[in-house]
Amino acid sequence: MKIHPLLKVVSVLASLGMLLILLGGALVTKTDSGLGCGRNWPDCNGNLIPKEITPEVLIEFSHRVVTLGVSFFILVLAIWAWRRIGHVRETKFLAVMAVFFLVVQALIGAAQVLWGQGDFILALHFGISLISFAAVLLLTLLVFEVDKKFETEKIAIGRKMRFHTIGVTLYSYVVIYSGALVRHTDSSLICRDWPLCRNDEFVLPSNMYEWVQMGHRVAAALIFFWILYIMIHAIKEYTSQKVIYYGWIIAFTLVALQSTTGMLSVLTRLNLYVALFHSLFITLLFGLLCYMILLVSRNRVHYKR
Repeated sequence: MKIHPLLKVVSVLASLGMLLILLGGALVTKTDSGLGCGRNWPDCNGNLIPKEITPEVLIEFSHRVVTLGVSFFILVLAIWAWRRIGHVRETKFLAVMAVFFLVVQALIGAAQVLWGQGDFILALHFGISLISFAAVLLLTLLVFEVDKKFETEKIAIGRKMRFHTIGVTLYSYVVIYSGALVRHTDSSLICRDWPLCRNDEFVLPSNMYEWVQMGHRVAAALIFFWILYIMIHAIKEYTSQKVIYYGWIIAFTLVALQSTTGMLSVLTRLNLYVALFHSLFITLLFGLLCYMILLVSRNRVHYKR
């Protein structure tokens, strides 16, 4: 079945737009612009369009406008994909996930503006947006029939690779949540050094903020070495299956970049551009890991048949 070119355009715009929402949300958090529009939502400081423009107002209001515009493309993509490629096994599930979690993340953002939320609840905001992004990205890949180009129906994934793919993807969400918790508890610079909290002494964290910061570093180190191990396994055992082979090489590249920007965020005292790249790399990594999960699920179906 031939896919309408406009559907492909919509899917690309939805994916790029969802990426902008994620980075825009990170920018709001990192610049403390969450209350740029005051305790008002959906209006901004009592006006549909803000009259007084400050940097905080511009960042927060722009984020709301982008979210509204991108929501339209995601809704169109979900409905159109459902009708056009609904026969593909994952399409309807991904369409529901994309819209549902987009709405949930918007409601959490609105609730934070209107009433405020605890740090542990706010930390879920980025993770929920990531699920919507991953669903939109996978829908886009289905629209472009990437699975057919990679001949994914011929892929044979062993039990060991299936276990590590599912495990590291679930664990990545823990790492993402812990990173968001670092930001929302203002623990980003509680430790002045890297890799230890204080490199001149080896001591356990002395307060909650240090535990949050160092807990995230340990979690990030574990996923780095876990993906390194999976990549080595893929290089040794999956040379003939290019989507697995190159997929895990790209995954390790992304986690290495994510770890590097995490280190630089501390050493540069939260340079804004470094911090945004840090969010970008973990977003792309999570999207790729979710695609690997899709391959694993298809392989299981094919294996059972």
